[in-house]
Amino acid sequence: MPIIWLFYEENGLTIADLFIIQSIYSVTIAIIEIPSGYVADVLGRKNSMIIGTFFGMLGMIVYSFSFGFEGFLIAALCLGIGQSFISGSDTAIMYDSLLQLNRTKDFIKLEGRTISMGNLAEAFAFIIGGLLAEISLRTPFYYQIGIAFIGFLIAITLVEPTMLRLEDGKKKPWKNIKKIVRFALKENKALRYYILYSSIIGAGTLTMAWFSQPYFMSIGIDSKFYFGLLGAGLNLAVAIPSFYAHKIEEKIKTKNLLILILILICSCYIAIAYISSYWGLLILLLFYITRGVATPVLRDYMNRHIPSEMRATVMSIRSFIIRIVFASTSPFFGYVADIYSLQQALLLSGVLFLVLGGSTLFLLLHLQQKN
Repeated sequence: MPIIWLFYEENGLTIADLFIIQSIYSVTIAIIEIPSGYVADVLGRKNSMIIGTFFGMLGMIVYSFSFGFEGFLIAALCLGIGQSFISGSDTAIMYDSLLQLNRTKDFIKLEGRTISMGNLAEAFAFIIGGLLAEISLRTPFYYQIGIAFIGFLIAITLVEPTMLRLEDGKKKPWKNIKKIVRFALKENKALRYYILYSSIIGAGTLTMAWFSQPYFMSIGIDSKFYFGLLGAGLNLAVAIPSFYAHKIEEKIKTKNLLILILILICSCYIAIAYISSYWGLLILLLFYITRGVATPVLRDYMNRHIPSEMRATVMSIRSFIIRIVFASTSPFFGYVADIYSLQQALLLSGVLFLVLGGSTLFLLLHLQQKN
């Protein structure tokens, strides 16, 4: 991540190419997301994560030996398949393990710590990746193959919790998938709005992740080492609040926290669109702090409304919507950045996520007020 844009640029790609590849990556995840979540609910979350980590490793191998758009696209497709099988399964295996231990109240605390540890590890990886890139921009990819292999080995060692299985899950897969989608997006209105709101916020944070490196370059930062250092700092900005997300949730009412998350995410987009100096880095820092709180909190709100036997599938519906939103908007944002300016693309992003998120949040809060 700290050098991905530089790597693309070195191999002749533009910002638009970057967003096209990431858009196709997201479409791949979207197509496979819900079926893979269903596979996890029927065949086990551990098996799903083994498949996912294998394809993740394969994607890094392809990236390492590719030199243009087509090769990077194939690598992104492999990574998309891998991410689809991991997404939803990871949260489901944790929540159901806690459910078996009668400790579901600890989910947000442990999910926050998991996200915190992941971002802390990623912060160190950003620094190391930036240093490895001084050898060559391809060197970090070689090392990443080894890291991905470790992930594959760890997936094999996971312990599957006792879980409810979908009735006739193996015999009627598409019928059951339709049933789960209908439950999540039609029958359970509260869950529907939580899924949509969480997805919009997720798409907003994902889009900013791909805007950050072009933004660094726009304010005059082009050193591989500084890219790594800044990436590390932003990941630490996610890690610390994630660790304390459960305490933040205890102190701020649900309604106020949901509103605050939306305001901070969108206002940061709009602010850095008008700040073309190092001061914009402080705005990015605030954005990533907000992301650190939002991710575990919104997952916890969702899990409270999801039956165990369909948890991975429902979490995959959220990821599906995130990828659909990202895939349908990011090529346009990349086009605006290339043809007009990065600042205009950031401004449009902030306004779009404010409109989408605000509309969904209004419906969610209205429903809660009625009940």
